[in-house]
Amino acid sequence: MNTRLENIKKILDDKKAENIEIIDLTSKDYIVDYVVIATTLNPKHGFALLNYLKSDLKPQGEEFLRVDEDDEWTIIDLGDIFIHLMSEKYRTKYSLEEFLHTLGNKEL
Repeated sequence: MNTRLENIKKILDDKKAENIEIIDLTSKDYIVDYVVIATTLNPKHGFALLNYLKSDLKPQGEEFLRVDEDDEWTIIDLGDIFIHLMSEKYRTKYSLEEFLHTLGNKEL
């Protein structure tokens, strides 16, 4: 795992995000190389995690290209990495990991 991903995982882990998963998509035809998914405890926790990521990663030169946030799901675009901070309800509902793990495994 590269240093950037390790830093992201450590921040999320230290700040009590749950069920952190990193999906390597470098060998797939997808718009980013890696996707990080973590479960938030509640909406305030999700917003706090975003702020922790910004305050810790920006000084390291990380560029937040786009952030879409709401109470259930925050998406952070770092260019080659997407970070999804999701409520447990949304994480279960959208099964993002399942979708990402099947990328590239389908016959056209």
